[in-house]
Amino acid sequence: MKTVSISGSSRANVGKKDAKALRRAGNVPCVLYGGKEQVTFYAQESAFKKLVYTPDVHIINLDINGVKTDAIMQDIQFNPVTDRIAHIDFLQIVAGKAVIMNVPISCTGTAVGVREGGKLQVKMRTIKAKGLVEKMPEKISLDVSNMKIGDTVRVSDLKYDGISFLESENVTVVAVRVTRNVAEETPAATATAAATPAAGATPAPAADAKKEEKKDEKKK
Repeated sequence: MKTVSISGSSRANVGKKDAKALRRAGNVPCVLYGGKEQVTFYAQESAFKKLVYTPDVHIINLDINGVKTDAIMQDIQFNPVTDRIAHIDFLQIVAGKAVIMNVPISCTGTAVGVREGGKLQVKMRTIKAKGLVEKMPEKISLDVSNMKIGDTVRVSDLKYDGISFLESENVTVVAVRVTRNVAEETPAATATAAATPAAGATPAPAADAKKEEKKDEKKK
């Protein structure tokens, strides 16, 4: 798993006024928990760019006033107006203790069903997983090359040693569905085939020809 280093400073005061002052100065209030005690600190907003604005998951090497700790990001809040980072929660990594992370899902290859006119539908971009950090994959890679129209990959199909997924087993992760164009082409082709006489067969008389035959019979 990728790592990123962030240096921070302990917060002297904890409260809304202090948090607002930190944000005005370009800092982000943070909390580190999961260890022996909870630690409140702050770091420059620019330090989080490689951590927040990416689909990858990271182990964060925190350095708070010279005390180094490995952690993972557990929660992040954004300002609803400016969309700037407002607060981040970190979970300290403890040896032998499982963590919960949102792991990104990546699809590789071109599905057979897509080449036949179907559409690949990715229902889940990330999946919540539980396990030891050293067992946690950077991403869930799915090779969709052999998927045909109607094929589905569900949570129950994902198998990773030492990792459990905290989603219902029946939830669809990715599927190949028939498109509207393909669905419409099938009945149209059937109708054309039915209207075309087989080779060597005598074409059915037209409706007008049948009417003329009936008139001739009446005159006789």
